[in-house]
Amino acid sequence: MAQEDRKLFWGRENDVSEERIQFVDDNVLAELPVGTTVTGIYPHGSSYWTRTAEIETEQSDGTQVSFFIKVAHGNIGKGMVSGEFVSMTAVHNAIPEASPRPIASGTYYSDPETHFFLCTFIDMVDEVPDAESFVKHVAQLHSKGISPNGKYGFSVPTYMGQMAQYTAWTDSWEEFFTAAMRELYGIIEREQGPDPELKGQLDLIFEKVIPRLLRPLETGGRKIIPRLVHGDLYSGNVSVATDSGTPVLYDATCIYAHNEWELAPWRPARHKIGKPFAKAYFKHFPISAPEEDQDDRHALYNLRWDLKGYAIYPGDVRYKNYCLETMKLLIDKFPDGYEGWAKEKGEAVAAGPKKTLPELRAGVDIDAKIEDILKPASRSMTWAG
Repeated sequence: MAQEDRKLFWGRENDVSEERIQFVDDNVLAELPVGTTVTGIYPHGSSYWTRTAEIETEQSDGTQVSFFIKVAHGNIGKGMVSGEFVSMTAVHNAIPEASPRPIASGTYYSDPETHFFLCTFIDMVDEVPDAESFVKHVAQLHSKGISPNGKYGFSVPTYMGQMAQYTAWTDSWEEFFTAAMRELYGIIEREQGPDPELKGQLDLIFEKVIPRLLRPLETGGRKIIPRLVHGDLYSGNVSVATDSGTPVLYDATCIYAHNEWELAPWRPARHKIGKPFAKAYFKHFPISAPEEDQDDRHALYNLRWDLKGYAIYPGDVRYKNYCLETMKLLIDKFPDGYEGWAKEKGEAVAAGPKKTLPELRAGVDIDAKIEDILKPASRSMTWAG
């Protein structure tokens, strides 16, 4: 998409008709507590790719309870809400006091092309949470959320906007990160055409910078553990609960990753949640060794964040420029790559990971993957107050 067409993207019509949140579908109603009477449904929040609403109800005991619904369209929409359900289930299991309770994902009875994610409703104020309280909950998420198989990745596709992100299980963090970055550039090239400038810089990132900054994390006696990350933790996906003042994390797109990956959007000065939050976070979760590389790893992870932005917002060259700026800094700083660092430190040069091709997205059996991760539990969570 050309830069002059950017306004058309930002002002484009939502894929989901507003009619889809003007009533409560029978399959949604079936997921609510027995005896629920719906008293209203009203648009709540905004999205480029979905419709969202608050469902107001009266329960059998007379109490007034609200629920939140997100509605998406088509096969991609099904993947989006299914991935969010599994992601938010994992997040809620780790930090129940700081996240809505997922209830179900499913498909409308009235329209097989309309899919939904349903959770409890939390009344929130749109403001950045207190840094100390926020980072304590993020550290708790990372401490409790451990990869079930010791690998990096996730059990179902999870989405950034309408783009499925790389989630294939891999043995090393360098391998996973490299494959994820290659897939991102592949999407950009497919959707926006070849970009020799961007590709030339990325080739050096793959050759020099990624091995230099990520291989030392898991060699020379050092080790990191794949941990659950929210995956999109910027100010747009965090608010504050009105009644308690507790931070609330939502809209997760999870993977099991190096926990420092989570801090990527906290680096740019343009973001409300910034570097002071990262500094506070490390009071609750130790910096990975080599500690002296942390700031440069932060820059590398932020590069992936900006490359993702360029992929899901085609034609927005701001993101491309952010990427080029970061890549120049990292390439200039690490011209000798991992081998030069190992020689300087007196460490034996460790072999890199095996070459990994990104998992193909076509034909992914979303339902099968969801059933695998939730067994023996139901796709719906039992309602409890």
